[in-house]
Amino acid sequence: MPPVPPAQRSPLPRRIAMALLALILLLGLVVLIIWLSVHPRKFHYSIEHAAISKYNLTNNRLNSNFYMVLRAENPNRRMSMYYDRIDVTVLYEDQKLSINNVHPFYQPRRNITHLDMYLVAKDATVYGAVARDLGMHQASGGALSLDVKIKAKIRQKVGVFKIHRKLKIFCGKVNVPFDTKKGFQRVFCDADLD
Repeated sequence: MPPVPPAQRSPLPRRIAMALLALILLLGLVVLIIWLSVHPRKFHYSIEHAAISKYNLTNNRLNSNFYMVLRAENPNRRMSMYYDRIDVTVLYEDQKLSINNVHPFYQPRRNITHLDMYLVAKDATVYGAVARDLGMHQASGGALSLDVKIKAKIRQKVGVFKIHRKLKIFCGKVNVPFDTKKGFQRVFCDADLD
């Protein structure tokens, strides 16, 4: 009886596997080339100036205007940014004093933009020790140590492509003086993209 030849394997699955491997390597190379050509850098944010006006704390209700200047720096050569919706929250000891929207804007490549933010606290209820602390700060003529949270819907533009993302900026310990003659010290912010 003649020997039975070993079963020959079909070359089709092997070719499919090789084609998929080549496709994955090609896609990885394309992503690497795009990343190296764009070389995205992190955006930098800071509060450059802050002031308080029309401050009135009566019966644990706060009415005040907060003026702040946000400095947004885009160091990228090939990426610009559209800030479509910007929500700004001002907090004092984790109590919200003000929630406002700021006008959208476009930031071109290699640009520094100063955004004026007029934030209003209208009948903001403050409780217990926070109300007492706010009253003491005003009486002493010192400064309020505020936290500023900014949430924005953005579009990053690279060439003809636009990527929709969410931006969160946190600026902690913004010491806003009651007296405008006192100087303001720049506060750097932390930014995070989702």
